Parts: sequence; structure tokens; C-alpha cells
Amino acid sequence: MTNISNVEKDNDGFLLDPSDWNTLLAETIAEEFDIPLEKEHWIIIEFIRYYFDKYQKVPELRELLKSFKKEYGENKSTRKYIYKLFPYGYGQQACKIAGMRQPKKLWLDM
Repeated sequence: MTNISNVEKDNDGFLLDPSDWNTLLAETIAEEFDIPLEKEHWIIIEFIRYYFDKYQKVPELRELLKSFKKEYGENKSTRKYIYKLFPYGYGQQACKIAGMRQPKKLWLDM
């Protein structure tokens, strides 16, 4: 299993290679933000990972919300819900914990 200190990161702490990611790394990165990862966090993280594996790009927040609306309903498909789980933002926090490279459009919340 990859150790957080052994993976290459950019200056902002995003992984340079998303294939280095694993759940232990996610938990370690989340600890840096003082976020205990719960089921709701993992659903978002797993969606980001699935989307990246399928399309080789990070989903923008609007894509995630559209998918979540169909899957989980109105309450879990709002920016407010995402920011409740990831207070520093989708691009800055959720994508980082999910092991993505730093998005070119860092503010994927637009």
C-alpha cells in the first residue's frame, strides 16, 4: 500500500499520479483538513474516482450534482450539501482527497 510520504505531489499537495491513490491516502489527506470520512464523503469520493477512471478527467461539480440528483434525490444534489461535507470546496478538498491531479479549472464548482 502506498504511503502518503512516498507519493509525488504538486506544490498544493495534489497527487501527480491518481493511480497512486488508495483509501489510506484519502483518510490521511482528509485528516489534514480535520475531516473524518463518513459514508456520505465516500460516496462523493467514489463518484469522482469512477468518473475519472471512465472518462480520464475530473468531473465538474455540475456533472456530479446532475448524477446525484438522479441517484440520491434533491437533498444530496446541491452545492450546499457538498460544501457541508467539504467546506473548503469541491475542487480544493473533495478532488484532493479523491487523489486527483490539481484540476486545470481548480474551481470546478462553477
